[in-house]
Amino acid sequence: MVVNTADDEEFFGLHVSPDIDTVVYSLAGLADDLKGWGVAGDTFHALGMLERLGCETWFKLGDRDLAVHIYRTMRLRSGATLTQVTREIAARLNAGWDILPMTDDRVRTVVETPVGTMSFQEYFVKHQYKVGVRSVRFEGVERAEPTPQVVEALKTAEAVIICPSNPVVSIGPILSLKNVRKLLRESEATILGVSPIVGGKALRGPAAEMMKALGVEPTAAGVASMYSDFMDIFVLDEADESLKGEVEALGVKAYTTKTVMSSFGDRVALAGFCLKVLGIRV
Repeated sequence: MVVNTADDEEFFGLHVSPDIDTVVYSLAGLADDLKGWGVAGDTFHALGMLERLGCETWFKLGDRDLAVHIYRTMRLRSGATLTQVTREIAARLNAGWDILPMTDDRVRTVVETPVGTMSFQEYFVKHQYKVGVRSVRFEGVERAEPTPQVVEALKTAEAVIICPSNPVVSIGPILSLKNVRKLLRESEATILGVSPIVGGKALRGPAAEMMKALGVEPTAAGVASMYSDFMDIFVLDEADESLKGEVEALGVKAYTTKTVMSSFGDRVALAGFCLKVLGIRV
């Protein structure tokens, strides 16, 4: 499972990997599904003390969450790669999957807004993505390499699923790494994408606003156009049935189902539908 690392940031001297941690906590059964981030039932005593000491605490890190960041930072400073540390954390928390950072190199998402340039976490968390977006760039991506583990995973995969994440800042950094699009175009795997846009709106987060900033129509078909050079199958929500023809005009086979995930059962149903379309039996 390849995960974006361009959202990584340093808080209180610690290396925080929000996307990686969300995936690990979710697969390990530790995630706080109500908040959508962090560890369920976590406490915030350390953060409260940091606030008393005069630190900015807009990025909410719980105590158990902080322990993971402390461990990651210790291991990185001892010379381990982010890939090595992520595998250790995933194994020790019983996530049950091989979770691969997209790169061990430094890549950071930077957002240009009417009120200034800011990191993605400042834009997304501190400002609650309420400021406009003029452009998005990935600092360091021109020098960054996908890890050997990522390259091997893409080369040997029988199928690839592009999850319904923000196509600009969650999937975009992965696709912007050297040769990743080429690997996907040349892959013999069937590649399936799921739309994060339903009825012209992002169910969560600033995906629609960011797509507009890139000049891409914020629709399911707009998302499909961003992946059409390598994608074989695209899954849209039933609400976007009328866009199937537009997607198939891109040379991509289109299917519709319920993609809005309001419960664990919805997640299982969508995953099962995708595997069925791919011809994979479980």
